[in-house]
Amino acid sequence: MSKSSTIRHDHAGRERSGSLGSVKAPNREGVSPDLDRLIHERIRLGIVSALAVNRSLTFNELKALLKTTDGNLSVHARRLEEADYIVCTKSFDGRLPKTEYRLTAAGRKALERYLNHMEALIRATREG
Repeated sequence: MSKSSTIRHDHAGRERSGSLGSVKAPNREGVSPDLDRLIHERIRLGIVSALAVNRSLTFNELKALLKTTDGNLSVHARRLEEADYIVCTKSFDGRLPKTEYRLTAAGRKALERYLNHMEALIRATREG
């Protein structure tokens, strides 16, 4: 099984099993087992969040916004691409290469599920 099909398979499993209505107790790392760990990582959450409020962003815009390195952004963006959360378009602006990212419908739904889950955790913590 290829790496990208493994990621898609894992993501599909989360979609089937993850119910936001019932929040499980966080594990010893402080992260609920049903939480989308792909989005939960800081840089990936930043990418998805930034793209949720912008039609698209270039590689350099994301890099500056997230204050990260080329390599770090590239690795995290690739993981999100493999999960079909974002799409990458490469083109040229004159002679300069331009890489642009856009959030997919699946990425928007995943972010919405993630935010709902986090809100449920916050409510459960405050009520408990």
